[in-house]
Amino acid sequence: MTPEQSMATLWRTAMLAVVMVLGCGPLLAADLIPMSQQQRQAMGIRTAPVALATESWSVAYPAQVQVPTAQLRVVSTPLSGLLESLLVAEGDAVKKGQKLAFILSPELLSLQRSYLQALSRLDLARSDWERDRQLLEEGIIAERRYQTTHAHYVQVRTEVEQGRQTLQLAGMDRDALKRLAEERQLSGTLTVRSPLDGVVLERLATPGQRLNALDPLYRIGRLQPLWLEIHVPLDHLSQIDVGSTVRVMKPRVDGKVITIGRMVHGADQGVLVRAEVTEGAERLHPGQYVEVELATGRAARNYRIPLGALVRQGAKTWVFVARASGFLVVPVVIHAEESDSVVVSADLKPGDQVVMSGTAALKAAWLEGAD
Repeated sequence: MTPEQSMATLWRTAMLAVVMVLGCGPLLAADLIPMSQQQRQAMGIRTAPVALATESWSVAYPAQVQVPTAQLRVVSTPLSGLLESLLVAEGDAVKKGQKLAFILSPELLSLQRSYLQALSRLDLARSDWERDRQLLEEGIIAERRYQTTHAHYVQVRTEVEQGRQTLQLAGMDRDALKRLAEERQLSGTLTVRSPLDGVVLERLATPGQRLNALDPLYRIGRLQPLWLEIHVPLDHLSQIDVGSTVRVMKPRVDGKVITIGRMVHGADQGVLVRAEVTEGAERLHPGQYVEVELATGRAARNYRIPLGALVRQGAKTWVFVARASGFLVVPVVIHAEESDSVVVSADLKPGDQVVMSGTAALKAAWLEGAD
């Protein structure tokens, strides 16, 4: 006799013993199926502990890691020119104001020249205004001439301010503008600086490339916190609320739901659920796909049991709970199905052992005794 035949014979003997012990009386929901330790081993029965569940979790959904829109910047060239050099690369951490690139720009020379000319006109207009104010006080000139001189001074001052703002938008800081006004030395090299503390996510240009105004150079993001964008089936949406906990399977980090969308996406008939991850965000990477579970409810006395422990008979669901002399048949009510477990309410206690392997044999014995 082969080992497989010997095991089958032993299993049939154990089943016959169970049926003989059960007798002919019908088994009710709370009846005990008597069984010795040797019979359990022969039937390959394995158990797992029951755990108290104060929170139930959904099945796993795919999610993509995204940088929040308020933390994302595309750094562009403010003026046309030739990209001379790039100073940082993809993946580098940068600080606000850090130099990112140098651009040779004839347009910058033109703006600087216009600014210096406006400064010269401002000096002359200020001198004329101050002279006419003194002459007006002495009664030598008419007030209308003074007003004309003052209006011209205000106009030129506005042109100077416009030129200053234009150069600042082009990348010149206050120190560079001050040196330009004092030294009157033009420079055609434009310095592009980082607008925020963050990480270079993408390089979008190549040294030696001719650029037009607003052509992109880099994409930079601040990676704390991050978003998880999840598509949840419409019929599961009622179980999720803003503020619900979201947990990433690998790596294990948690987040909170901050947005539940209204639009159903045609590709998968899912609704966008957005979660924010603050603690542990450094373990995630923008663009990464991960699996997540969402908290779907709370209950005071629910229990989490392995999915394989459920036994369905008719319209009801049961579990076999281990006792010293056998297994107790206990009805359960399912509240949530998770990836590899279910959350139920039942007459159980934390630490109870429920059968998760060998349930088919126990169910056969149970039904055989009920006939």
